[in-house]
Amino acid sequence: MVVESGTKCHKVVNLMFMGEYAHQLDNKGRLIIPAKFREVLGDKMVINRGLDGCLNVYSLSAWETILIQLRQLPTTKKESRMYMHMMTAKAAMVEVDSAGRVLLPSSLIQEAALTKACVIVGVVDHCEIWSEERWNTYYSAASESFESVAESLTDFLL
Repeated sequence: MVVESGTKCHKVVNLMFMGEYAHQLDNKGRLIIPAKFREVLGDKMVINRGLDGCLNVYSLSAWETILIQLRQLPTTKKESRMYMHMMTAKAAMVEVDSAGRVLLPSSLIQEAALTKACVIVGVVDHCEIWSEERWNTYYSAASESFESVAESLTDFLL
């Protein structure tokens, strides 16, 4: 659906991922992905290093879009190469088991400092896996500046 706002046209996309879910990482490194997220992600997904100390989880089609974007970066620029390395070096394709769990690679568990308590957060086009401690710290800090950040981003919205 396309919506007109003044002189701008915007494509309206259904939110794919939203909400916050608490789950436990088991001693084998398996984590339940919420059923609502699995409906969109499918049986296979890509997990990689995210920003702010979390892990990003993408459907295969969303990951393909990211790869297309990465291919457009100039490999002659050091920052581009660094970003490509950080996005792909530890990325892993994982499969959902019959219990709705994925096996997280130990390198990604360490990257996000995941222990037992985890939070899976929906973020429009992907979801994120956070350690509960990091998520609570991040969310608390973000909440304090939410209004001022919202005001500063108004020009980017509709």
